[in-house]
Amino acid sequence: MSEMSETVPNLGLELWGGVECSCVRVGDAYVDQLTQNGHRNRLEDLDAFAAIGIKKLRMPLLWEHIWPDANQPPDWGWADAAMARLQALGIEPIVGLLHHGSGPLDTHLLDPTLPDRLAAFAYQVAKRYPWVRYYTPVNEPLTTARFSGLYGLWYPHHKADGSFVRALLTQVQAVRAAMSAVRSVNPFAALVQTDDLGYTQSTPRLAYQASFENERRWLSYDLLCGHVRPGHALYKYLRRYGASAQELAALAVRPCKPAILGINHYITSERYLDAHLERYPAQTHGGNGVHRYADVETCRSPVPRLGPAVLLRQAWERYHIPIAVTEAHLGCTRDEQMRWLFQMWTTCQTLRRQGVDIRGCTAWALLGSFDWDSLLTQARGHYERGVFDLTPEGIQPTEVSALLADLAAGQDVAPTLRQPGWWDVLQTEALRRKRQQQTIEAIAA
Repeated sequence: MSEMSETVPNLGLELWGGVECSCVRVGDAYVDQLTQNGHRNRLEDLDAFAAIGIKKLRMPLLWEHIWPDANQPPDWGWADAAMARLQALGIEPIVGLLHHGSGPLDTHLLDPTLPDRLAAFAYQVAKRYPWVRYYTPVNEPLTTARFSGLYGLWYPHHKADGSFVRALLTQVQAVRAAMSAVRSVNPFAALVQTDDLGYTQSTPRLAYQASFENERRWLSYDLLCGHVRPGHALYKYLRRYGASAQELAALAVRPCKPAILGINHYITSERYLDAHLERYPAQTHGGNGVHRYADVETCRSPVPRLGPAVLLRQAWERYHIPIAVTEAHLGCTRDEQMRWLFQMWTTCQTLRRQGVDIRGCTAWALLGSFDWDSLLTQARGHYERGVFDLTPEGIQPTEVSALLADLAAGQDVAPTLRQPGWWDVLQTEALRRKRQQQTIEAIAA
């Protein structure tokens, strides 16, 4: 590094990694990231991950890939080779079984048999790899329930609160059933439960909707921790839309508390609701049946973002469970990707110094991602670059992977990384315009 670089001490924070591995069902077809990025055919990718200092890898042993047909034996070929290689490299896997998925074609998120069926697969995984400590049976249950049951984007393409509630409860029950099956083999297995964490702000008229969404963002964790009892902010909502008192009581009495809260956070995670539709593009327009409004990223609004430091602290103060940032990614230029990862890494370090138990920061989308610009609903092959570049010859390290290696080792980084990202610049300008407009209105009054 040059003499103009700055040292960023590691402070015990681990560098984790993850390959975008969504296997989303849209209609009767799958959008399969691991096939698109070729990772399932390149064992050598794992060596490249180890070379930049990754300590834990979110490892997709997906149900749809390994055991798509219950009438046929599971196919462990790639999984066996990859898991053995991880052991040799000293990388600890966090095994994922469903990643925005809904299982084989003969089941779905509203199927009451899905929890037991996923548990049967989890048991097979645990028997085959009894040394694995960490599991994420279902990635982002809340987000998946919203996209599949409330927004109609993913299978079964419903748009109703009742379907959202049922899809969420099915996934939470599947997490509990899967961990019970795993622990029958390995009693020390630990749950790393991931979900997106954001925050919603709004104009005064829509404060009630923002308040609801800010309670809803915790539901995956609240249900698993046994917090959803009579008196919980959303207990009546869940009951109104199909949750029985018995199943909520069962989750409360026998919780499946995560060992680590996996917080996934993106620039798009924080939202702003505004009833002035004319101010925003048509694709942002929506509503709740009572009011029509635009739903936009907070960084493109006239109010300040809370930011990951505030959100991570909120999670810590709510649960007092160790935390990891389990997805940190930005689809943008290399410089801005580096700046976003650097901000997330230093945020985690700062919070650790302040007493928040943050274990790791995950460089997500190590190999990039496909078609997330359409939320995986259109298979156009739109590629967002990741930490490594995909080439016909294999994957190649980039400036981003070099940065991560330096951060993991506590080495120097370029001071330019401390400059504001486009999201900071954009919001600063929006806030300046808002203050200017308020001044004009005050003078006119």
